[in-house]
Amino acid sequence: MRLERVGRRYGPRGPWVLRGADLDLPGSALVRVVGTNGTGKSTLLRLVAGIDAPSEGRITGRPPRTAYVPERFPAALPFTATDYLVHLGRVHGLGRATARARAGEWLERFGAGEHARTELAELSKGTGQKVAVAQALLADPDLLVLDEAWTGLDTTARTELDRAVRERVAAGATAVFVDHDPRRLAGEADAVYGVESGTVRAVAATARDVPEEPRVRITASGGKPLPEGLPGTPAIEPPDPDDPTRPLVLTVDAAHSDALLGALLAASWHIHHLGTEEGVRV
Repeated sequence: MRLERVGRRYGPRGPWVLRGADLDLPGSALVRVVGTNGTGKSTLLRLVAGIDAPSEGRITGRPPRTAYVPERFPAALPFTATDYLVHLGRVHGLGRATARARAGEWLERFGAGEHARTELAELSKGTGQKVAVAQALLADPDLLVLDEAWTGLDTTARTELDRAVRERVAAGATAVFVDHDPRRLAGEADAVYGVESGTVRAVAATARDVPEEPRVRITASGGKPLPEGLPGTPAIEPPDPDDPTRPLVLTVDAAHSDALLGALLAASWHIHHLGTEEGVRV
């Protein structure tokens, strides 16, 4: 698949969100896209997936079976989890029985099997994200496009998605992804593209060369369950079984620390300490 001088703007006189993008996306390849928020990463992924059409330039060679996981899953749809997956499987050309069987398999893989008959609108944010990821993998896509698809997933589901991406690439597919965690599939990407001010360039041969963001540790207590879908999908140290009142420690990329603090404070959690992984108080 190839993008040649591709640009995208919204409206005939709108500003260019992306312009002059040249990318080669070979088969059986893992491609990472990096860049700060608002630079055009999501626009690039939507163009690659065929969700948006380019305003200029051309895209050739897109595989017929392409799957996409957006940054935000439209959960308010009139389906149960299984019915939604079966519907998408049928759209991708699967028979109804095959689509239903695969729907059950993927829900189980991501730990959401018990919610197979739950209406999408009633799912938690994390479980809804599991359904969003399952629909993308259901029909063995030849092009898999993931925009922050790991956000909102629990640790087990994130690990399972890592495994599923590797499986698709090993089967000959191209996987293109954005993720806020620089350690996501680190060292495994065949190419890394950076998006900055609407331009795209190759920044590294592999994801080993992607600089790691600083990590922030937040110590907090609330006396109640943590809110679901916390910003940045923080790592959470297990509570002390001998002291259930001991504060929790949440570690997140610095870019998401303000949003995480806001979510904790909005849920009436008390912040005891804020610092970097190196121990610097911030």
